[in-house]
Amino acid sequence: MIVKESCFMEIRLWRELLIPYELAVKDLVMKFKLLQKEHREKNLYSPIEQVTGRVKSINSILEKMQAKHVSWEELEEKIEDIAGVRIICQFCEDIEKVAALIRNRSDMRVLEEKDYVTQGKDSGYRSYHMIVSYCAETLAGKKEIHAEIQIRTLAMNFWATIEHSLQYKYKGNVPADLAGRLTEAANSVLKLDEEMSLVRSEVMDAQKSMLHQSNLVADILNNIENLYYYANRRETGKILEEFYRVYEEKNPQKLESFYKELDFIAEGCRAQALTYEDI
Repeated sequence: MIVKESCFMEIRLWRELLIPYELAVKDLVMKFKLLQKEHREKNLYSPIEQVTGRVKSINSILEKMQAKHVSWEELEEKIEDIAGVRIICQFCEDIEKVAALIRNRSDMRVLEEKDYVTQGKDSGYRSYHMIVSYCAETLAGKKEIHAEIQIRTLAMNFWATIEHSLQYKYKGNVPADLAGRLTEAANSVLKLDEEMSLVRSEVMDAQKSMLHQSNLVADILNNIENLYYYANRRETGKILEEFYRVYEEKNPQKLESFYKELDFIAEGCRAQALTYEDI
């Protein structure tokens, strides 16, 4: 009976330990996604392409504690990546931009930075790591935890994901021939990132145009939907048909002109509707 209670208490301790980390990961992922959204809604290029997060599994924590000879009492101090957030960028140049955004935030404090981008590991691994201090709000109050934020490009992330799987399979002892192939692949990833940097300005211009058009179309459809309630529905239907005709022409200038004209009409209808309400 005592043994069962001891096991139950140990499992409960693990759950209680990880709750603040789970809260922190959810908070951080949401905040970085909102930062990405804010860039895009302002028609700005976002250096953040994707954001994911995870809390280290108990198995992974135990393995790391064993490898580093860390006791339960030292766990939260010496294992700094229990909470992990990964930010994926399109280009190498974006990595420093994201790191600067993190340094300038008031809701987290940077404790340590490790640059494996300019100086990759011998295995070929490349990524930028930041250890931050973050306060999670729990039922018991504020809990300051450490979280690791990894910033890397899409190409770096693809390589790292494959390498991690192989390291897990071979328990850190990847066969020499396979390790050699991984090194060659890492060199190819480095070359790919360098090539992508050469066309970065072209890609950014193209994406900015696509984002602007996407926002423009959303605003147009929103105005047409509002007109459906304020104006003559038959006329609104004709405006919608005209929008589809203009859209099919694939002419950005005409779409912009259509938006301005529609916005003027919508403002007039809204003003007229408000006048009727006052009467």
